[in-house]
Amino acid sequence: MPTDPAPRHPTLADVAAKAGVSASTASLAFSGSGPVSDATKERVLAAAAELGYAGPDPRARSLRRGRSGIVGVVLEERVRAAFLDPVKIRTLDGIADGIAPLGAGLLLLPDLGEGETTISVESAPLDAVVLLWCGLRSAKSIEALRSRGIPVVAIECEVEDGIPRITIDNVDATRRGAEYLRELGHRDVAVVALPLDAERRRGAVTDALLAEATNVVTLERLAGARQVYPDAPAVETSASSIEEGRIAARTLLDVDAGVRPTAIIAQSDLLAAGVIAAAEELGLDVPGDLSVIGFDGIRVDGLQHDLTTLDQPSAAKGRAAGEAVVRMLAGEEPESVAFTSTLHIGDTAARPAR
Repeated sequence: MPTDPAPRHPTLADVAAKAGVSASTASLAFSGSGPVSDATKERVLAAAAELGYAGPDPRARSLRRGRSGIVGVVLEERVRAAFLDPVKIRTLDGIADGIAPLGAGLLLLPDLGEGETTISVESAPLDAVVLLWCGLRSAKSIEALRSRGIPVVAIECEVEDGIPRITIDNVDATRRGAEYLRELGHRDVAVVALPLDAERRRGAVTDALLAEATNVVTLERLAGARQVYPDAPAVETSASSIEEGRIAARTLLDVDAGVRPTAIIAQSDLLAAGVIAAAEELGLDVPGDLSVIGFDGIRVDGLQHDLTTLDQPSAAKGRAAGEAVVRMLAGEEPESVAFTSTLHIGDTAARPAR
């Protein structure tokens, strides 16, 4: 028996004919971007509803515009880890605000290495890309994007000329925090550091590791601390998290009192919260026995202290990156933008007991 032919889906031309308008007028009625009267728009939408027409195919619209309507954000970690970091959430919110005039969506791309993801900077349909805290695997990503002719904006990265950079004063800000500790009288100061590179190790930061390090944020914040405390020992963590801060701090604090640091500079507020947790587990008072300084200016859930920290404008950084994307897609050449952090003096730093 012959089978019934598949039902024909209504088209924009069918809607236009039923509404008694041209196809171009019907298209403008759906897009809302042209001089179509309210009465005509209502007639077109009523005809579409009667025919069961949902609207123009977004893929066809993308082809006509030459745009995908997607701005990628490259993360050098899994998406779940990024959403556990309040700094990244603030920055992503800022990026979304910045690209709002485009009406585009954000696509988060964890750049975890070959075979780790099904979609990547090499294949994703993207109008532009923001590299978020690059340095671990950024060189390969930038090469792939430039070969595709996709505009790139970098947040806190060392990148080649022609790529706008959004930066903060990592070196100067950390130096100001270290100077504050020196003014309080601290001489024995240690650093709990963010990852040095893609290996994301745990343990002492050595000269050999520093020579191979690629994470710009880690290196700059360590450099700022060592401008004031040249011999400050540093411990690397595998991520910016409370648990990583706790693990690193125990290696520095679970020692004889005579060799224990009187202050720790943590390279993020989450790490600082972990340092405080480790100190309390060991029976140490903060700030009586140990002063702690963080970096970010975020609220850490569960922390019972007003953390002394370097407050950075995370949302403003993201917004500046998004605005740079808008200008690049308009054919302009945006300039790089540098932000300044401020020292917030809380209750986690005081004069040393010894």
